[in-house]
Amino acid sequence: MIEPRQPRFQWGQRVRAAIDLVNDGSHPKAPPDAVLARIGDLGEIVQVGMHTDSNTPVYLVEFEGERVVGCLEEELVVS
Repeated sequence: MIEPRQPRFQWGQRVRAAIDLVNDGSHPKAPPDAVLARIGDLGEIVQVGMHTDSNTPVYLVEFEGERVVGCLEEELVVS
């Protein structure tokens, strides 16, 4: 079993997209391959969860324009 990794970011923390975040088909209100947030876009973490298979933190980030996107740590930087 893989030990859970502690989240690097916390609820309410301001972050920026480290890369262009593209819809992988999991965001129902955007077409596949649509850019959900561009590199440098500002957002706020609204929920911190855990991917059960890999025990890695997953963050729901509300970016400007009120779009909530699921992100991994590698996709975010501290604002």
